Amino acid sequence: FAGWNFSEEDASFQKLAKVGYAAGVPMGGTLEGQSSAKAPGFLVGAIKDPLSGNLDRIQIVKGWLDREGKTHEKVFDVVWSDPHNRTLDKSGALTAVGNTVNVEDASWTNSIGNAELVGLWHDPEFDAEQSAVYYARVLEIPTPRWTAYDKKRLGYEMPEGTKMVIQERAYTSPIWYSAD
Repeated sequence: FAGWNFSEEDASFQKLAKVGYAAGVPMGGTLEGQSSAKAPGFLVGAIKDPLSGNLDRIQIVKGWLDREGKTHEKVFDVVWSDPHNRTLDKSGALTAVGNTVNVEDASWTNSIGNAELVGLWHDPEFDAEQSAVYYARVLEIPTPRWTAYDKKRLGYEMPEGTKMVIQERAYTSPIWYSAD
């Protein structure tokens, strides 16, 4: 959800949908600009698939056109697992969640990551006069890639350099910000 008056208190699964629909727009919607230059808030939440890896992080992907018509995209880490031990560095990059994958056994453990993540984010580079599009991307912890399963179950030897681990992702529909 995107809106103009969300608070940190709103960022809970108990309130997310109720507050989001009452005070903002859902995925697929358009958030109309206001006279204030204040950045809108984005309420995000995700729950893991019961048969898959825990969640690593939620990111917001922002896209926009500059005055010359050139497209831009920037990815922001919004909320992540183990926030006490993982931080953003000076460039804004988040330290890795870790990796529990055993490639030989094509297995992993959910001993890292979280079953659910929820948070509130404001665009630190918001320009009230610039239309933009925002969507959330949710990353799971690393898990075995299909190549690891083929190697174990079928006894295939994989060529050197074959990726054996993947970090699955899910994407939301966008929310459009209209400056007009």
